[in-house]
Amino acid sequence: MQVLAAELRDRAATDPHAVAVIDADGAHTVGAVVEAATELADLLDRAVDGAPTVLLQADNTWRTMAAAVAVGLRGGVVAVISRHAAPSEYALALEDIVPDAVVAAPGALRHWGLRDADFAGDVAALRGWSLRARPGATAGVDRWKGGVAIAMTSGSTGRPKCVVQTESALRYAGRSTIEAVGLRPGDPVAALVPLSSVAAFCFGLYLPAMLGGPQVCLDGWKPGAALDVMQRHRVVWTMLVPTMALQLALVPGAEGTLSSLTAMTVGGGPMNAHALADAERCLGTRFLRVFGMSECLGHTTPLPGDDVAVRLGRDGRPFPGTEVRVVGDGNVVLPVGETGHAQVRGPSLFVGYARGGVPRLPELTPDGFLPTGDLARINDDGTLSIMGREKQVIIRGGRNLDVNEMEAALAALPGIVQVCVVPVPDRMLGERAAALLVATVPVTLESVRAGLAAAGFPKFKWPEFVHRVDDLPQSRVGKLNRVAAADLARTLEGEG
Repeated sequence: MQVLAAELRDRAATDPHAVAVIDADGAHTVGAVVEAATELADLLDRAVDGAPTVLLQADNTWRTMAAAVAVGLRGGVVAVISRHAAPSEYALALEDIVPDAVVAAPGALRHWGLRDADFAGDVAALRGWSLRARPGATAGVDRWKGGVAIAMTSGSTGRPKCVVQTESALRYAGRSTIEAVGLRPGDPVAALVPLSSVAAFCFGLYLPAMLGGPQVCLDGWKPGAALDVMQRHRVVWTMLVPTMALQLALVPGAEGTLSSLTAMTVGGGPMNAHALADAERCLGTRFLRVFGMSECLGHTTPLPGDDVAVRLGRDGRPFPGTEVRVVGDGNVVLPVGETGHAQVRGPSLFVGYARGGVPRLPELTPDGFLPTGDLARINDDGTLSIMGREKQVIIRGGRNLDVNEMEAALAALPGIVQVCVVPVPDRMLGERAAALLVATVPVTLESVRAGLAAAGFPKFKWPEFVHRVDDLPQSRVGKLNRVAAADLARTLEGEG
């Protein structure tokens, strides 16, 4: 974060009254943000010996930018985490990242269960927050192999993964987006998605700071409030998951409210082109349907001037310098128009997953491509079409749900003999989770959710639909037929 910190410090010296952040507390100037960052950097300097790795509660407020700049001023690494993270997720972050310090609100520290044995002292910072640090020398930042930002992603394995990204990757992804959308220096950019993810940190915080315009924040998703802040502050661009974008069009009086936007980038979940087209017509803007991942930020986008069929019906073209290919068996590159396994390489490729305080290098092909886990097709115009996922994952409202993990939790409930969890299409959320259960006892949605709650299974991973069936669909050789199971779930929901 050193490059961004230097840029903001220089900007504060020449134009201190320019607005850097607009949040629920009002407008915060570049000068004020850098002053708060400098104070926190001084506190870090006194609390620890050496460049620190700091675990930061990432709210959509001025504090997140100030803290990120402070870490940059100290030559450190920032790891962002949501204040709503479960204590188990916080424990995983400690295990994987091994931070030298934690900066968060006292309430979040209590919620996570921070122990005095892990972090000593309690220094007031950022107007009411706390700085807690491991005393003595830090573990240094060389361990991160050039990484400067770390964030937890739900991934597809059930165990949250901490993705390590370099500052050059953040700048490349931000610059590529700025150029593709046609943003100009000083344009207001909205940060509506929680800044505790890699993509949100890149496109919601780093991009507007690099662009030199106001970062317009909303701390807590409310569609009506999102429309209001974007309209009042003449926001020019933002990025949302499809669920959020569609919800905006349902707000009473939403018609034409986003005419100030050059475009809205939409990605991170299944997308219905017709639903997106209806929503953008209502809002008076243009959507850009993209494909990317935390491990390779951004990496595809259409352009605002593209035809609606390209903008909403396909998944964009690679950023300049990024390569996306589709391969078949034996890693053989497939010709245009054929569906295979998507792979990507480029300047925004991540360093690795944090494990035990160091990045675990990604598993790449011999020529440096990262398998994305998606099935895809390259079209004759160079655009990408994502055709589905290789792994069993349900993406609900932009959040990945591991089917295997859900099935294991359901199978552990009393009286459950067989389980199959499948996606059910949903116009708003993209997908919802339906559970087909073969059971020796009566089961209802309420009884299943009560059992999952008693077992401590996270609420966001609970199914929305539960159906007791006599048998699960099978193939001719006796294996579970997930395609038929998904068809059955849709039929049962239709009958309901």
